[in-house]
Amino acid sequence: MKIGIIGATGWLGSALGRRLLANKIVQEDDLILFNRSGPRADYHGCRGVIWARDITDLARRSEVIVVSVRPEDWPGLGLIAPDRLVLSFMAGVRIAALAATQGRVIRAMPNAAAEIGRSYSPFFAAPEATALDRERTRRIISAIGTTDELSSEAQVDVMTALPGSGAAYPALLAEAMLGFAREQGLSEDIACRAVAATISGGAELLAGRIGEVGALLDAYRAYRGPTGAGIDRAIAEGFSGAVKTALVAATKKASEMG
Repeated sequence: MKIGIIGATGWLGSALGRRLLANKIVQEDDLILFNRSGPRADYHGCRGVIWARDITDLARRSEVIVVSVRPEDWPGLGLIAPDRLVLSFMAGVRIAALAATQGRVIRAMPNAAAEIGRSYSPFFAAPEATALDRERTRRIISAIGTTDELSSEAQVDVMTALPGSGAAYPALLAEAMLGFAREQGLSEDIACRAVAATISGGAELLAGRIGEVGALLDAYRAYRGPTGAGIDRAIAEGFSGAVKTALVAATKKASEMG
């Protein structure tokens, strides 16, 4: 399939383009690119990709068009793509608005882990999207990670708040832990290594076990040691409520962006 990427040198567009080529999901001359800053002589080590003259040229050359631009840039694109699959990576821009392209629309929500092929990018398909469109979407997203099909468009906003946040909430927790470590007089390099062991190493232990986190926390608390005391205090101070409030705010913002 011939895939066009609008926003080909942005964060997600660039990650997608690089991994589509590296995984040989498309050949160089089947990848059509467009961005605001103009063509690059070298695109992730590939010189055979096609740079479209404009949006119309990209739409004409492509079977699938990935729109990976900021939501505020969407109204000015003027994309018209009849009989094309339009795969949107934009937060908040509704299918009702994307229908102006005259294409068959699917919305997906990748995150920054696309760079390492670990993005979880669920999608929702408009009624006119075909089985082939869904198959192609899964194939494209496989370049940057995994996916599931959602049952309603409103769930895309939830996915924007959850997996769409990427490393933001682990980074927020890491920042708080670093602050504590520094206050205790630890050197910067030791503080960083300690927090990395907690955040990154701990995340590896949870891989494949997310459904068991309740039992894991119960085990820590039952031991009645330092970690259990910390968990009890975090709960008492409203940790879970703060996280929920943050996710509600993020979901609301995603719904308002459209």
